[in-house]
Amino acid sequence: MEPLLLLASNKASISASFPLFLSYKSSFHEKPKISRKSHFHPSKGVPEKTPFFGRSLVLQDKAFTSLGNLRKTHVPFEPIRAVVKRRKELPFDNVIQRDKKLKLVLKIRKILVSQPDRIMSLRSLGRYRRDLGLEKRRRFIALLRKFPGVFEIMEEGAFSLRFRLTPEAERLYLDELRVRNEMEGLLVVKLRKLLMMSMEKRILLEKIAHLRTDIGLPLEFRDTICQRYPQYFRVVQTERGPALELTHWDPELAVSAAELAEEENRARELEEKNLIIDRPLKFNRIKLPKGLNLSKGEMRRLCQFRDMPYISPYSDFSGLRSGTPEKEKHACGVVHEILSLAVEKRTLVDHLTHFREEFRFSQQLRGMIIRHPDMFYVSLKGDRDSVFLREAYRDSQLIDKDPLLLIKEKFRSLVAIPRFPKRDFDDNDELVNVGSSKPTKQTAFSAKKEEERRAPVFPDGRPRERCCLSLLGFKRASHLGSFAAQIVTRCLLFTNSYAAIRGC
Repeated sequence: MEPLLLLASNKASISASFPLFLSYKSSFHEKPKISRKSHFHPSKGVPEKTPFFGRSLVLQDKAFTSLGNLRKTHVPFEPIRAVVKRRKELPFDNVIQRDKKLKLVLKIRKILVSQPDRIMSLRSLGRYRRDLGLEKRRRFIALLRKFPGVFEIMEEGAFSLRFRLTPEAERLYLDELRVRNEMEGLLVVKLRKLLMMSMEKRILLEKIAHLRTDIGLPLEFRDTICQRYPQYFRVVQTERGPALELTHWDPELAVSAAELAEEENRARELEEKNLIIDRPLKFNRIKLPKGLNLSKGEMRRLCQFRDMPYISPYSDFSGLRSGTPEKEKHACGVVHEILSLAVEKRTLVDHLTHFREEFRFSQQLRGMIIRHPDMFYVSLKGDRDSVFLREAYRDSQLIDKDPLLLIKEKFRSLVAIPRFPKRDFDDNDELVNVGSSKPTKQTAFSAKKEEERRAPVFPDGRPRERCCLSLLGFKRASHLGSFAAQIVTRCLLFTNSYAAIRGC
């Protein structure tokens, strides 16, 4: 890589101008060598520009544009994968924000249910401070009391405090276990699909554990599901650790969610064509989020990518070359299928990067996902980035909710129960703030109305204070108060004097 520094004068003739060549072959501590050349030949090995798919992108230095009209050589850099700019969308970001407290509570519940009788002391909970992500030295009793709908603290002496789940939280936990047992067949299908999409039909168990919560697998899935169904998969030992291997290929399962949705759309279109009522023609447009303005070139590339033949994530992709549009089409199909298998149709981007070897993902996986805003959305909220399947959401709500997700929403409502209610109602059904010293707008407005109603007025309806202010020229109420006090004092003096004269 040899960048060139060309200096030329537009006023001089072509023969008089001489380019200067700046060589960086030596180390940066040595002085650059400047050599004079009579002719300049541009580099013939410039790769073809393909900015959308990131193949050998060519970047030019803008500092050389003002030095003349001579042609510049191109310096190849590493390909930049993300071309389409990401736009912040609050409906998806709110999904991450509302689960912050829920994640902490679920971690504490996971530790609690592993104890006998699901009862644990606060002193024992202190050993898991690092696992809970609690860096500050805060008291656990104050933390648990923030969630009165989930945890119940039992005081057995001054130095013996234990806690357990409330009856409502205990019932939801048992319902979750029951639903998981009923959905075990569906979980086996998800696990088989995940293995069928891999290159060697084998995935390490530690990598599957990253997607355990997203797919809905139980905590002990290795000892339960992996051992109960030897006709589908088995655990084998590899150099990198134990892995789960597929033993039976089912062609009926090798159908992606995108293919099923396409068949439903075709059936719906056929039904609409058979109707008597004529409907306007529908244009096959790309659905983009509101406010995301793409250039014509980006829209053209998205349309070309969408019109490419669909490559199933369950097909053999060993012959696909990395960096080609076909390989990216297959990678998008794999990410789409993994998100379709997830309970909430979302997962962390880091979880997907663990499967680079199994699915032959590129090193710029995050940039590839951002480059397709019509299918995915990447949220930067939280500790790590999350990717959403756009078609599965309407605003911030899932269209089709899993039974496990319904139980999670009920548990989220228990987490949201405050320890002290902020508002209450009195006997007159008037809104009253409990524990707040600042008056609200409603109370201030009612007090102002009451003061206006009690203000003295003349028989014709004119306010007395305003009349006094206008006649006497006082502009402030404090001046009026002092003036009234003087009048009352003089009246008392006059009354006392008049009484004294009459007494005489």
